[in-house]
Amino acid sequence: MTVIAETATRADAATSTDRASELITAMAALDVDHPSRPALRDRTIEAWLPLARHLSHRYANRGEPRDDLYQVAVVGLIKAVDRFEADRGVDFAGFAIPTIIGEIKRHFRDKTWAVRVPRRLQELRLAITAANNTLTNTLGRSPSVADIAQHLDISEDEVIEGLEGARAYNSTSLSTPISESGTELGETLGSEDDGFELADLRTTLGPAIATLDQRDQKIISLRFHGNLTQAQIAEELGISQMHVSRLLTRALVKLRGRLDETL
Repeated sequence: MTVIAETATRADAATSTDRASELITAMAALDVDHPSRPALRDRTIEAWLPLARHLSHRYANRGEPRDDLYQVAVVGLIKAVDRFEADRGVDFAGFAIPTIIGEIKRHFRDKTWAVRVPRRLQELRLAITAANNTLTNTLGRSPSVADIAQHLDISEDEVIEGLEGARAYNSTSLSTPISESGTELGETLGSEDDGFELADLRTTLGPAIATLDQRDQKIISLRFHGNLTQAQIAEELGISQMHVSRLLTRALVKLRGRLDETL
């Protein structure tokens, strides 16, 4: 009974493939503006969906959901159906397969990297992954860097560069717990420390303030260190607020000029 069932399954598959081939041939023969073409196009795409699913399964277990890969393969299939020209002498499968695979590879290259890296490194990562799988089967162990380099006919430095670049393929969330107490990764990252900038500013500002006369230095100190208003400074020095304003403006202009010279 098993042999009969397998024979029947092969026969159904052959019939389905023949039907799919007939549909693509019929669609390719129609003018682009033919009223029957849209419906025939939909039936053709549906008939060739098994090919898209088969090719997407070849790229499973590489970190991408199977359904997402299948959708990408379907996009490639649609492009193949729309671009196929029967008079080129190439059967549809021979044209569609590289088109679909190219779409899947572009997806891996452009959409699945957490950090953007050069295309050369993206392609190198794919080559290293494929070589690693092949060599693991043939060698019966995990291949070394030298094994992969020899298999791909590249230098060991290039293999190492590809492995380093592959780290950009996946990223770790800043919300990832890193301790039993619940500390998250983001909490361990440093932040901008304004103290360094202030220390540098004080180092530069001190000598500049020293070039002012004693009264100007006192006005600057009362205004920005003591946080007094101009009216309070005027009362402190026994002069008018307008005079304080003029002196403060003049002192700040001098300081700005000194700082500009220093920086």
